[in-house]
Amino acid sequence: MADETLTLLATEVRGKTLRLLEGITEDMARFAAPGLNNSILWHAGHSLLVVEHLSVMPATGKPAAYPEEWFNKFSWKSMPSAVTDWPPLADVIDALREQLQRLTTAIVAIPPERLDVIVDPAKKRTLRYSVLHGLHDEAGHQGEIWLLRKMFGKQSAAATSTGS
Repeated sequence: MADETLTLLATEVRGKTLRLLEGITEDMARFAAPGLNNSILWHAGHSLLVVEHLSVMPATGKPAAYPEEWFNKFSWKSMPSAVTDWPPLADVIDALREQLQRLTTAIVAIPPERLDVIVDPAKKRTLRYSVLHGLHDEAGHQGEIWLLRKMFGKQSAAATSTGS
């Protein structure tokens, strides 16, 4: 029997991320608020990479399925302020949608006992925990995306009112 809770969580978390990205222009996607390094685009791409490494790869046993150059742009080791050649937001959104299909298909196929297998021996974390942790990380980045949307709107409103 498939773990319906993990499938539901994946669908809900990714669905919200995709809704938050609706209507985002390329200017908005690349906006990093003063004093911050990360943009909406970075948070979206980072969510993709974290879910790929913590959820999809352990669940499928397959290597990462995103463009190789995205690791240096979006990973936990990335330096967004040094990136000059960002992919279009539409490419990241397409990858997020496709990844959800791969993840939910994998979760449905996992026997319940396999979810309790340790996949991270150093931290003694099970496959279930790893999938959950990847999705939890994405949910946290949703707040950052929402905040940057609001800050971009305030910045744009201020620029309009001053005639800039």
